[in-house]
Amino acid sequence: MADGSERAFAELYNRYARRLQGFLVRQLGGDRELAADFCHDAFLRIYDARRTYNAGRPFRTWLFSVAYNLCKNRYRHLQVEAEAMAQIDRQPEAELPTVEADLSQAEFDAALQRVLDGLPAEARMLFALRFEEELSIAETAAVIGLPEGTVKSRQHKIMNHIKQQLAAALLP
Repeated sequence: MADGSERAFAELYNRYARRLQGFLVRQLGGDRELAADFCHDAFLRIYDARRTYNAGRPFRTWLFSVAYNLCKNRYRHLQVEAEAMAQIDRQPEAELPTVEADLSQAEFDAALQRVLDGLPAEARMLFALRFEEELSIAETAAVIGLPEGTVKSRQHKIMNHIKQQLAAALLP
């Protein structure tokens, strides 16, 4: 494989893919689709770096190290998102000024897009499901697998955050 043999790589894939995917399913909370994606990603990374393979190191160790690092990066990403959502949750309710009527729709849309781009992925998804896809609270809860009360509370806090950010961006 290190010398570029497609056949050798295919053999390694056939030998280890199922076992690696089982490992990834357990590490990723039972999410089989995500585990399959991570498994393929791990093999793609191995393939891309095949010329750097150290023949003295067992292939299995290298493969599982790559998979472990993918999971670790996923955990870090989820932790950053959770911290960002917690920060939004901690923001106090505030009296918000209204945006001036002479603001053009294009200016407002651009400011809103900047605020949305700055939200954590979960908050953007909740906003999109409710206000772009026009799903009800119950439908949104079913889509993301959270209780309705949690969805309602988070959407309220996200909207408060968006209003505060828009007011700061648009008012002098």
